[in-house]
Amino acid sequence: MVNLVAAQKPLIHGLMKMAGVVPHTVQIEEGTVMNIWVPRETLKKKPKTSTKPVVVLVHGFAGEGIVTWQFQVGSLTKKYAVYVPDLLFFGGSFTDSPDRSPTFQAQCLLKGLKKLGVERCTVVGFSYGGMVAFKMSELHPEMVDAMVISGSILAMTDSISNATLEELGFSSSSELLLPTSVKGCKALLKVAAYKTLWFPDRLHRDFLEVMFSNRKERAELLEGLVVSTKETSIPSFSQRIHLLWGEEDQIFKLDLAQKMKEQLGDKATFEGIKKAGHLVHLERPCVYNSCLKKFLASLQLDEEATI
Repeated sequence: MVNLVAAQKPLIHGLMKMAGVVPHTVQIEEGTVMNIWVPRETLKKKPKTSTKPVVVLVHGFAGEGIVTWQFQVGSLTKKYAVYVPDLLFFGGSFTDSPDRSPTFQAQCLLKGLKKLGVERCTVVGFSYGGMVAFKMSELHPEMVDAMVISGSILAMTDSISNATLEELGFSSSSELLLPTSVKGCKALLKVAAYKTLWFPDRLHRDFLEVMFSNRKERAELLEGLVVSTKETSIPSFSQRIHLLWGEEDQIFKLDLAQKMKEQLGDKATFEGIKKAGHLVHLERPCVYNSCLKKFLASLQLDEEATI
């Protein structure tokens, strides 16, 4: 029987290619490979020097890059050079390194972008990808001009992890984010979306089969995500940071976003999107894209003002 989720992938990939981005494998180091969707002109034998600002879209934990950002790519490629990576153990990306920290993910992505000729970029991070984006900015501030963060936090401390899981009614992050049954898949969708979305059980089974590969390694990524509250400090970021949030987010709630804005200081701004949950970019893509492009345009105005 045809897997309905797998059958949709060629369509999504075709739409991405029509938007001007194509998949490319980058060897980060020996034993580590990343799949990154890149602007088509990047791969030409004599690539033209692009004048477009670079935007990097970093996905969350429940889906690879193109699936996560399928509604954003086509909206951005006219004015921006868009790069969409698959983080390690998602899509075609893998490593034989035992390091499962978001810092290692950030280091690998930065190396991959450098190999593709990216010198400066704005990083848009969703959920797990937001934590990777913060690490990218912390490690190489000269490379990251600005960040847009949706449904994420600076670091998954043990106190935040325990409180969030208890409130949502899950015993562990793996139980929430790596479901093994149709029931678990439905539970994840229920807490991630604002509106109750109904899909037939077959579609949930197909989703489980396609989207949750590399379970052992992904469980290790979740373990590597949690850090001690006592050992966590707030980095001082020089970049502008825009927090773009679903106001009904049940995983990382609005008060958590507001608190983070205060911790980040004057460089941070906040914008909420009504009638949207954790999956804000998928639930209300037109509104999300409008807010995102408005912020990106403001960065260009700031740069022009300094010239």
